[in-house]
Amino acid sequence: MTAENANTVWAEAFVDELARSGVREICLTPGSRSIPLILAVAAHPALRVHTHLDERSAGFFALGLGKATGRPAGVVTTSGTAAANLLPSVVEAAQAETPLLVLTADRPPYLRHTDASQTIDQVRLYGGFVRAFFDVPTPQMDDAPLRALRALAGRAVGVATGLPAGPVHLNFPFAKPLEPTAAPAGIREAMREFSLASAGRDGEAPFVRVTSSTQTATGPAIEQLADSLRAAARTLIVAGPVPDPGLAGAALLRLAGLRDLPLLADPLSGARFAPGSAQCALSHYDAFLRDPELWSRLTPDLILRFGAAPISSAVADFLEHFSRVRQVVVDPGWLWKDHLSTAAEYLPAAVAGVASALADRVGETGRSAWTDRWRDLDRCARETFAQQHADRPFEGTVLSRIVGALPEGTNVLVGNSMPIRDLDRFVTARNERLRVHGNRGASGIDGLVSTALGVAAASSGPTVAILGDLSFYHDLNGLFAARGVGDATGVVFVVINNDGGGIFHMLPIREFEPAFTRHIVVPHGLDFSHAARLYGLPFTRLGMEEDVAGAVTAALETDGSAVIEVSSEREQNRRRHEESLAAVRAAARTLAWGERE
Repeated sequence: MTAENANTVWAEAFVDELARSGVREICLTPGSRSIPLILAVAAHPALRVHTHLDERSAGFFALGLGKATGRPAGVVTTSGTAAANLLPSVVEAAQAETPLLVLTADRPPYLRHTDASQTIDQVRLYGGFVRAFFDVPTPQMDDAPLRALRALAGRAVGVATGLPAGPVHLNFPFAKPLEPTAAPAGIREAMREFSLASAGRDGEAPFVRVTSSTQTATGPAIEQLADSLRAAARTLIVAGPVPDPGLAGAALLRLAGLRDLPLLADPLSGARFAPGSAQCALSHYDAFLRDPELWSRLTPDLILRFGAAPISSAVADFLEHFSRVRQVVVDPGWLWKDHLSTAAEYLPAAVAGVASALADRVGETGRSAWTDRWRDLDRCARETFAQQHADRPFEGTVLSRIVGALPEGTNVLVGNSMPIRDLDRFVTARNERLRVHGNRGASGIDGLVSTALGVAAASSGPTVAILGDLSFYHDLNGLFAARGVGDATGVVFVVINNDGGGIFHMLPIREFEPAFTRHIVVPHGLDFSHAARLYGLPFTRLGMEEDVAGAVTAALETDGSAVIEVSSEREQNRRRHEESLAAVRAAARTLAWGERE
């Protein structure tokens, strides 16, 4: 053991137990009060360390690591506002059910609620957004406290990775000296008396192996749902965002394929870009479901909803309209996944497990004319989009071309506001697997640069982040990690720059000038080439009519990160969206009823 005082013995024992419990990635930020934890992490051979200057960026980087691996990454901060800066990433981890371990250093208890420098109340700092909070005892060089500390590490990992997964906060009070110092007389001799507590179990085994909580549907519940599925003539599957898209998406595609069911595949469901998606998943439902007159042609008698609410507001309106139809929600998560209160049944169980169990029980059916009706409308929307904007690209078509050209296995982080909505509406399902990520738990625009870099650091394959200009601006500090600090692999950042909050042009508030432009859109006029130069990243600026997809492909063939800015005009983009939806509406009505207006 390298430690020479109580603080470092304590920190090393806890960090060692995190590694034994499966943690492999830790994000560090500079600080004094956190020195015992920093040194313990830096010295541990099983941990990969990612060092950041900005705590907020560090938190979102750790969030990206958790999204990519399903295992909690740790993030270490010093005391005070440094710890408070993690709140946005903690909120997103909670809402998105992503594992995360927050390790905050604190002043010793006798300095709390005083005017000691850099001291705030850190007890339950993140409120109800953490799955568990532990105010770790002050370091004690006795057998029982050290055993309890090791057990606490295993317990924290178990809670963070359980169902539902999420953030766990551990607050470590340390008194000076914070750096390793000469050991008090007799400390080494005393440590030998409880070697199990200080050194851990033999063979690098965890001190206590914690089995994460799981939620599986019982046999009777599955059988009843299978009976309902067999009896229904018009079953609709709605696949929303899930924490495990790889497993869930494959299971849902199998179920939809066996029963020939229409599957509305949200981009974050895992069912939009995977083997079988082109045959089973619908992509452009957000466009044709915006016309309520079509709903009578698509009336279901059973709706199976998996995961969180889809991104599409048109789907939400459709589900609310058919609230009298039996709707079954399947999701094991922390939040109630029925904010419109339209579900008749709620099954708190893992999506992949339920979908697989249903597929095993219900058997295969022939082709469904009702499903063909959905497919025809989806194809109609896709072809209309292609014809409408073949020579007039806008943000939606540019995003579609980028994603359509990405190689199989690419990690895609899509920003909130317009990019994720454009992906949902305009990008067609394909059979090549893409791992699509988004921070849709709280749907904020903060931390997206860092989340993308965290995803890249823990994933195989290239990574592309498609962000709006405000999202990119909001986390410019995250580009510190794009230089390769912390072993992050490269990310190609595509910044769709419409000089402000373009999504607000889609809302009625756009008519209220001058307050609308000055205080809501807030044009910034920033030149992002300077940000790229600050961090030593290649920068390219293109217009909508240029070959953006080709530029992204070329950037993926080089080492390191790059920034590609795509210039857009907000009002023109709004008109293109409205023209697209109007064209789909006309084409879909012609398909459904013949020439009719």
